[in-house]
Amino acid sequence: MSHIEELREAIQQLHGGEATHSASVPVKEVFNGETVWDGIVEVFNLKGHPKANTAYAWLHDTGDPDKPIKHVTVLHVPPVVSPLTAVRAFIVQEFRSNAQA
Repeated sequence: MSHIEELREAIQQLHGGEATHSASVPVKEVFNGETVWDGIVEVFNLKGHPKANTAYAWLHDTGDPDKPIKHVTVLHVPPVVSPLTAVRAFIVQEFRSNAQA
């Protein structure tokens, strides 16, 4: 199974609806002169979801040998309106989760 098929299944399981891959978008996020994220965001059309018609997804290396890969899925719901803002939302969520741990 390809990573795009894995991501499509993850979107459908987590959010419902039918996901169809539409694009692969390179995203690089820089903060204070340092690259904090650099990768490809897969864009999916989402049919049958009540709030979003697009979803963004990628694989994230967790650094955990027991579960090394995490499927990240973010719906196109403002303030998330692009692959870049999806990545930014993920970074903020990860920062908050780590700060509370």
